Amino acid sequence: DLALESNPSDHPRASTIFLSKSQTDVREKRKSNHINHVSPGQLTKKYSSCSTIFIDDSTVSQPNLRSTIKCVTLAIFYHIKNRDSDRSLDIFDEKSHPLTREEVPDDYYKHDPDHKHIYRFVRTLFSAAQLTAECAIVTLVYLERLLTYAEIDICPSNWKRIVLGAILLASKVWDDQAVWNVDYCQILKDITVEDMNEMERHFLELLQFNINVPASVYAKYYFDLRSLADDNNLSFLLEPLSKERAQNLEAISRLCEDKYKDLSKAAMRRSFSADNLVGIRRSNAILS
Repeated sequence: DLALESNPSDHPRASTIFLSKSQTDVREKRKSNHINHVSPGQLTKKYSSCSTIFIDDSTVSQPNLRSTIKCVTLAIFYHIKNRDSDRSLDIFDEKSHPLTREEVPDDYYKHDPDHKHIYRFVRTLFSAAQLTAECAIVTLVYLERLLTYAEIDICPSNWKRIVLGAILLASKVWDDQAVWNVDYCQILKDITVEDMNEMERHFLELLQFNINVPASVYAKYYFDLRSLADDNNLSFLLEPLSKERAQNLEAISRLCEDKYKDLSKAAMRRSFSADNLVGIRRSNAILS
């Protein structure tokens, strides 16, 4: 139980690894700005006013795809940048199992990828396979679970294959229309189905076949990704509240209000019936 509670991918109270790894850079950036008296600059974030209401179209149940992928790839970036060491496994090594026919440089393990590079790689897979934003969050959960269970690090030599394996598994577990391994071979032209199958099998074994993601854990990762976005000035998309959307929100609000009223009435009826039953029993006892 103690081991479970210390693992963020299994327990809702454990802190996510990516957020703690990002805090080092956030603190250094704030300290540098304070020392150099750097102003935050002109505010670009939109704020609601009396005449205009801006709303965020990303919710925990329906996250914005583009913003979520940006946050997930930023989390992966911090995992690589602030890793503790370079522990890895051969199945994820890009030199041993290249994803393309292009020759992998000899110093491939020395250069950390930047955020844009990671984002382009993940965005290409999600766009081609038509995956959802929820799948991106589950991908990050599986990635951190792998690093914890297998006691390895995500680094320049293995990040592409680890991310690919996590996406492959998340798309099968989460999305209703599963993307098969052969479909990924159509996206990554030079990888074989046999290699994909082998990587998926190793990934599952390293996860100890634990592919369950509780709703509480999913929600924690979503809100921690929002915190990561705020710390790095990655704003989620805001749009003015339209008349049609306002009417939809009002209709949903009324529906929920009516539902709770019905539940409240039902609870009162049950309470009244129970009180009557107690009264009847007491009357019968007195008459006896």
